[in-house]
Amino acid sequence: MTDWLQTAVFYEIYPQSFKDSNGDGIGDINGIVEKLDYIKELGCNAIWMNPCYDSPFKDAGYDVRDYKKVAGRYGTLDDMKRLFREVHERGMHILLDLVPGHTSEEHPWFVQSGRDEVNEYSERYIWTDSWFKRAEGVAYIAGERERDGAYIINFFKCQPALNYGFLNPKEEWQKPIDHPACMATREAITDVMCFWLGMGCDGFRVDMADSLVKNDDELKSGTCQVWNDMLHKVHEKYPEAVFVSEWNNPEAAIVRAGFQMDFFLDWVGNGYNLLMRDYDNTGRDNSFFKKDSDRSIQDFLKEYLPKYEAVKDKGLYCLITGNHDMIRAAYNLNESELKLAYAFLLTMPGAPFIYYGDEIGMRYRKLPSKEGGYTRTGSRTPMQWDGTRNHGSSEENATLLYLPTDDSEDAPTVEEQQRREDSLYHTVRKLLGIRSKQEAFARHDNLEILMAEENRRSFAYRRDDLIMLCNPSDHIEEIAADVSQTDVIFMIGSVKQEDGRYVLGAQSFVICRN
Repeated sequence: MTDWLQTAVFYEIYPQSFKDSNGDGIGDINGIVEKLDYIKELGCNAIWMNPCYDSPFKDAGYDVRDYKKVAGRYGTLDDMKRLFREVHERGMHILLDLVPGHTSEEHPWFVQSGRDEVNEYSERYIWTDSWFKRAEGVAYIAGERERDGAYIINFFKCQPALNYGFLNPKEEWQKPIDHPACMATREAITDVMCFWLGMGCDGFRVDMADSLVKNDDELKSGTCQVWNDMLHKVHEKYPEAVFVSEWNNPEAAIVRAGFQMDFFLDWVGNGYNLLMRDYDNTGRDNSFFKKDSDRSIQDFLKEYLPKYEAVKDKGLYCLITGNHDMIRAAYNLNESELKLAYAFLLTMPGAPFIYYGDEIGMRYRKLPSKEGGYTRTGSRTPMQWDGTRNHGSSEENATLLYLPTDDSEDAPTVEEQQRREDSLYHTVRKLLGIRSKQEAFARHDNLEILMAEENRRSFAYRRDDLIMLCNPSDHIEEIAADVSQTDVIFMIGSVKQEDGRYVLGAQSFVICRN
């Protein structure tokens, strides 16, 4: 594993909403440069930046029109080079967002692929052999191109799927994964990765990493084979390049496909979802970190631990505060509940990822869809820096912003949170400071669950000589332990040591050395 990943803490930036430097209402690259010191002072030493490529923005940049061109709204290629340089001068690293499974329908490759005459891009995408021939089991579009055929899409209608082949072709138009056309797709995306690595980025977060090979088996054998080939070729030129997959299957992504990291993603009802987002349309919330919940940590551990154990000595299974596809945790959790949730996330194995604004408790807003965001749009609002115009995100008129800022009187801002010593911001910063200094947190194969019971709210876990205890409930709980040589390093709430046990006050968390 690349050395710097052992102590990496990532900060995710949605560029159009982070900081506008030129007054046009949209965040940009130079705005990110302006705030690099803030990110470093928070305690993050790495960045994941959402797509910055040229795009018609029907899906917020995840519909790429030109992989090697920076979107004009963000700046230029020279601006990107400067960003890479400024990041590295601060001892930090940066990952770009790679979208390998599809492009925009406006990408020149797809325009050529849709021509009636055969050309070098005819098989760059997946087409049936007739406009009347339907693609079974996958979404497809027909009747929009001069070519006689229907094409498969990867997500939205504007995102035609690139052709990496089918694991078990059943039709003449379905190519095997080693077909020359499919190999050409691999070469093209490998070239894109090498282009940006050559410009100075440190690697990629890979969007929909498991979506490449169609008709794949349950193990994703074909997709894993394709990734192994592409990552091997990239690492021959750039051995330190880092890759994190959007997959939520670390055994496939890390063990079989060759990634260094994978995410535990927010899927309704899964172990991660139950921690902070287990609410329904009536407003009832039984998330583990709600103080009045009756849920135990076992609901998380049952899904998390088998995946963690499968890869703990091979790569990082990463936990996130949120991302651009999720409702912000502050939607239903208050500041006290968020402090405990983040204390847990930031002391677990893997490289933690903090979504911009989560460190100050930015809220989810119910907004009309923007650039294919739909329900996700409310988690993509401008960063709230201070109490000035547009919360310091832009000098543009509020009506012309990419998205509206939180207009609540008590809208959290960096300025307000930095001023208040007991704020969520300072809790996150203290935790990251501790994480950077303790050797136990630089290892990722050392998680031991000390106490986690079905009918109890509190739980305890160890990482080498550090013990973490958490009671998210609204009442006192006790945990039996050998407390004769305990040194408290960090504490939220009240924790007492009495007669061979810890007495945890309501909504408490402690890190201690044993």
